[in-house]
Amino acid sequence: MKKKLLFVCLGNICRSPSAEAVMNGFLKINMLDEYFECDSAGTGGWHVGERADSRMRTHAAKRDYDLTSIARQFNPNRDFDEFDIILGMDTQNVSDLEGMARNKNDLDKIKSMTDFCTRYTHYHSVPDPYYGGADGFELVLDILEDACEGLLKQIDR
Repeated sequence: MKKKLLFVCLGNICRSPSAEAVMNGFLKINMLDEYFECDSAGTGGWHVGERADSRMRTHAAKRDYDLTSIARQFNPNRDFDEFDIILGMDTQNVSDLEGMARNKNDLDKIKSMTDFCTRYTHYHSVPDPYYGGADGFELVLDILEDACEGLLKQIDR
């Protein structure tokens, strides 16, 4: 049975679809995609049904990541049951997820994405690049590559 990972940010158009794409890329390169399934969601519903932010897609494509997911809102009644690990991109996302948890089992599934960083350990959150420039999108990808690599080393199949 595949281990299911859910990446969560605020709107599900920048950070969490990027985390999903980066992790899928790492899984494919390491020939582990048969053991894992990835998805992404947002704590808010403003962008439901939309593709990832075009700027994020452009920056990700330069690193050979394809952001194909369509934005959706986190559903506590389904997602806590369906996913094994739920990774919040920042402290607010983690806090929001914890507030939606129904029990200790749900709480135990929630992790912070940056907890898995080994190089970018000075970041306690994956910063939201939405209102910034190109450097912000590149930084998000740098942090996510670090975090996904760290997560892959720690996760059990």
